[in-house]
Amino acid sequence: MKVIDLLEKLVAHEVLSFEESFFLMERIGTGHLSETQIAFLLGLYRVRFPTVDELKGFVEALLSLCHRLSWEDEESLDVCGTGGDGKNTFNISTLSALVVSASGYKVVKHGNYALSSACGSSDVLEYLGYRFTHEEDILRRQYENCHICFLHAPLFHPAMRYVAPVRKSLGMPTLFNFLGPLINPAQPKKQLVGVKDLFLARIYMYLAQERKKDFWIIHSLDGYDEVSLSAPYVLYRVNKRYEVSSGEGPHFPNLLSTQDLLGGNNIPEAAKIFIKILSGEGTEAQNQVVIVNSALAIRLASKEQVGWEEALSIAREVLLSGEAKKNFKRLLNLSKPSQS
Repeated sequence: MKVIDLLEKLVAHEVLSFEESFFLMERIGTGHLSETQIAFLLGLYRVRFPTVDELKGFVEALLSLCHRLSWEDEESLDVCGTGGDGKNTFNISTLSALVVSASGYKVVKHGNYALSSACGSSDVLEYLGYRFTHEEDILRRQYENCHICFLHAPLFHPAMRYVAPVRKSLGMPTLFNFLGPLINPAQPKKQLVGVKDLFLARIYMYLAQERKKDFWIIHSLDGYDEVSLSAPYVLYRVNKRYEVSSGEGPHFPNLLSTQDLLGGNNIPEAAKIFIKILSGEGTEAQNQVVIVNSALAIRLASKEQVGWEEALSIAREVLLSGEAKKNFKRLLNLSKPSQS
């Protein structure tokens, strides 16, 4: 099997098998493709989505090369999105993860620097003083004391160092946006995943079923990879698809303006908005979006033992009371070297 033959196969509009996809990604992750070849491959997957077998092969190759956490918790979950929706929102999934953890549920959040947007989860966390590490004793202490820890992708996926410069140079969403939520080094059994496309949502659901994972997949019909409240959204669960429209339940208030969701043009601006919301001082629209996405994650984490009204009430109280911010401060302190 040769890399050039697989690239030629893709050029001819053929799809790769699981084995071919695994081989190709493994070669990328071990530095055997040039940046030009990587860019070429990413370009090919800009014109079509990967198939289920291709996505499985890429994911398994990256997981085989990453630093996996040695400890597992059946109750943990991740809250994340594929990104790449071009909407420049504030960091909704990260704020939701902090609300969920302050509500008593365990979160292992996987994230990265922004590569095709103004500010990613890792950008804002680092700016606010969180120290990234792959030392498991430090992460475990954060997880046990604050119910959350952050797994910074470059530290856990050394294979990404061959791809990151190309992604940054391209400045647009790529195949690796699709892969990101699937390659959390902790491989949590539960995950609230936002996607920017309904076709990708279905592919994710097929993967979740095969891997016996409890994924809830969300997509707002105006293109957001989270519940934006600016349009109806679709929620995929195992073998079920729900379309939620305005007025259908307390979890969906009146439609918001997309202007309400903007997250700043640079990292300092994004961090300022982030802290203001986390302090319970966000606008009503900002609070609503975080509360709704947090409530979805709480429902998933609780195995639906918590109803909608209760989940919304918990999320609202934790955010507006400042408890989420207090927990975040504890987390920052535990991330400092002096605490390790």
